Amino acid sequence: MADLSLLQEDLPEDADGLGVDDCSSESDVIIIPSALDFVSQDEMLTPLGRLDKYAASENIFNRQMVARSLLDTLREVCDDEGDCVAVLERIGRLADDSEPTVRAELMEQVPHIALFCQENRPSIPYAFSKYLLPIVVRYLADQNNQVRKTSQAALLALLEQELIERFDVETKVCPVLIELTAPDSNDDVKTEAVAIMCKMAPMVGKDITERLILPRFCEMCCDCRMFHVRKVCAANFGDICSVVGQQATEEMLLPRFFQLCSDNVWGVRKACAECFMAVSCATCQEIRRTKLSALFINLISDPSRWVRQAAFQSLGPFISTFANPSSSGQCFREEGRSSEDVPAEERSRIADHDAEEEEQIGPEDDAPADFSTGPESALQDCAAETFGNSAGDISVPEDSSSLCTLSSESHQEAAIDENDKKPANCKSAFRPEVDTSSPDSTLLDQELFNSFHFWRTPILEIDLDKELQQDSGEPLSPEGSGDASGVPGPGSPNITMATRKELEEMIENLEPHMDDPDVKAQVEVLSAALRASSLDAHEEASSGEHRSEPQDELPDCHADQDTSVPLISAAEESMDATPHYVHGGSDVIASGGFSPDEERRSKVQDVVPQALLDQYLSMTDPSRAQTVDTEIAKHCAYSLPGVALTLGRQNWHCLRETYETLASDMQWKVRRTLAFSIHELAVILGDQLTAADLVPIFNGFLKDLDEVRIGVLKHLHDFLKLLHIDKRREYLYQLQEFLVTDNSRNWRFRAELAEQLILLLELYSPRDVYDYLRPIALNLCADKVSSVRWISYKLVSEMVKKLHTATPPTFGVDLINELVENFGRCPKWSGRQAFVFVCQTVIEDDCLPMDQFAVHLMPHLLTLANDRVPNVRVLLAKTLRQTLLEKEYFLASASCHQEAVEQTIMALQMDRDSDVKYFASIHPSSTKISEDAVSTASSTY
Repeated sequence: MADLSLLQEDLPEDADGLGVDDCSSESDVIIIPSALDFVSQDEMLTPLGRLDKYAASENIFNRQMVARSLLDTLREVCDDEGDCVAVLERIGRLADDSEPTVRAELMEQVPHIALFCQENRPSIPYAFSKYLLPIVVRYLADQNNQVRKTSQAALLALLEQELIERFDVETKVCPVLIELTAPDSNDDVKTEAVAIMCKMAPMVGKDITERLILPRFCEMCCDCRMFHVRKVCAANFGDICSVVGQQATEEMLLPRFFQLCSDNVWGVRKACAECFMAVSCATCQEIRRTKLSALFINLISDPSRWVRQAAFQSLGPFISTFANPSSSGQCFREEGRSSEDVPAEERSRIADHDAEEEEQIGPEDDAPADFSTGPESALQDCAAETFGNSAGDISVPEDSSSLCTLSSESHQEAAIDENDKKPANCKSAFRPEVDTSSPDSTLLDQELFNSFHFWRTPILEIDLDKELQQDSGEPLSPEGSGDASGVPGPGSPNITMATRKELEEMIENLEPHMDDPDVKAQVEVLSAALRASSLDAHEEASSGEHRSEPQDELPDCHADQDTSVPLISAAEESMDATPHYVHGGSDVIASGGFSPDEERRSKVQDVVPQALLDQYLSMTDPSRAQTVDTEIAKHCAYSLPGVALTLGRQNWHCLRETYETLASDMQWKVRRTLAFSIHELAVILGDQLTAADLVPIFNGFLKDLDEVRIGVLKHLHDFLKLLHIDKRREYLYQLQEFLVTDNSRNWRFRAELAEQLILLLELYSPRDVYDYLRPIALNLCADKVSSVRWISYKLVSEMVKKLHTATPPTFGVDLINELVENFGRCPKWSGRQAFVFVCQTVIEDDCLPMDQFAVHLMPHLLTLANDRVPNVRVLLAKTLRQTLLEKEYFLASASCHQEAVEQTIMALQMDRDSDVKYFASIHPSSTKISEDAVSTASSTY
């Protein structure tokens, strides 16, 4: 806290100004005032007087100290409203200081002063809005870079603490930021203002962002003169999308995002790749599948290595945004449902729940999922919007097509063509502004837009024509022959032509970069998809007659619901049809139209665009480490659980080979990443696939380096509890191996083992605990490091509790006898001290009934009162006085056990050691046993 009384005094340079008095005729003494005289003068001044005195000083240091002491001055005068206003007015004058360091110092104090004003609003009403906020806003355009940076940090801090009123944000902050981002504004100021707008958007909310910030943000995305501005916009694009919601993202932001992804500056494209997941979470499933997937493929094939590197790092998170409850095996949460909406049949419950989630959440309320916590949140946030809008409802401005490299004009042409051919009743049924209050329209939406119809074969009346189709070997699509799922089937000639056109243009754009292995692999994938699309069109001509009649049985909108172009043709859909998943493209694959390679066919699925999955699987290719990133395998391993959850356990065959390749990678960091997440993957796959595919890899990790083994060890309980009891018992023989480490000084490894053994007690029978876990626990109790021993005491006490409550309790008695023999009578004093610690933990955690403790452990504990080592007696005195005598058993009953304890305490009170006397004589309430015990045990290293 600054003290104005110690500030430097501005003194004149002449002798008179130094305070030298003239010598009187009566005395030759010259009196020179000291610094204490000036201190006393300052003490006589009021807080406002001192503030005025040093604020007008020519010394820069004094004015800086004035800025630092403003909060203290306000606290001194807070009782007087007039003085508070006077201080605030002086802040305004100090803000006009010509010295940048003074202005920067003042701005650093503004958030603290604003908080003080907020806490004292009755005495200082509207202080912040009138006096402080104008200074913050004015400094955003200050000529000095340090002052601008300080004001930006202050503004964000004030918004984060909600110290700025909503009205002030709209009328004072946003207009200034919009003015600073004008075309004629200074380049540096414009860039910083755009960054501030992006950062404040999540704090001010959707309404202000959409009305005031979004239009200028869209303009800045197209700033042709300053690539720094475009780069800032790209880096914060995901945050803006998450704030404004799905509708504004798809109508206003996506065209700008397409332009930024095709920017001629690689730094802008790299920023787009890094925020791709957040943008994807703010769009519907159809846009994600048809538009964003193709856009992401372009980024993965970018000529710049840095862009490809960022794209591959975001590939796994982007794939996770395709997660759907039907494909991943996860269900929606149950909150917010009414009892009358729950049907009797389980499958109908899931279908109705999907439709209900869509009505409750709405496109505008979707929030992006955080991939760092896993794809479960993405699953819940994104699945509700999956079937909410058809792509024909998305209006994409035409100006994006000229700057986008993924041929967005083909998307628009296909959409226009489909809309022209769509029946009138179908168009009205799929508009977002449809009157949802109508029971008929609500029922229609539930029939058309739920995951039950999309992911499962619908329960429809089977007529003769469909039976003939099955007999002829033609598989049915999920909605009969029409596809109401949002994924176009192979029966639409317009979609097939648009697909071929798009693929041809993408191949043509990539051909100049064929020397790049990444681009070459992508061209091969697209060429195969083009061949499959051609075969698809040929089969359409021969099977159109069979498909016409089933389409007439369903509503008119079923066949033409989706008007957007898929990234991949239906020939790339899954060939592994199950009773719950029947895909229209499987006939093409089964006939060998896509590729004769069995390995390639085994990795085809329909949850995410196949091209994305192929790129993800290629991340284990050794050539990727040379052309993209040496850490690419680690990124692949990091995101693999999220990708596995998205694909679902039924598509694990697509990832099995990749997972095995990563598990045997030469880099230990890759294997370490898998070791830390193998328990999560086991939850996703279930017990059968875990036993077949993960257990062998888990066994390999157990014999790996310590850096890899620690990942397995930290989640040992989580993994073993998922295994069958017989398989789980096999690991009892290997637990002993964790005591051996590459570095004997790695004591944290043993401490983690003790923590896991505490959790493993519930998974094994008392006999297994006694035979296999008991020796490890006793070994850890004698460890050289006290932190390991502390956890081991807890382990042994929990083991005593489990074995004592077992039937029969002979294992518990045997364990207690072994503790007495190995520790209570140990020739080393550290062993005897460990015995006291174990007894203390058993008493505190109530691991044994007090009557049993008095019989089995207390007699041996009391004998240590005559121990020759003071440390043992000190710990015994604390245990008896502060732990044992606190139990009701020894307070209420007058038994022989209580008498023995009291006699022992009296003996310890007369001990020759002063510390023993202290802890045996008094019961200090402020003394914590654990803290004292730690200090006592510190000498046992």
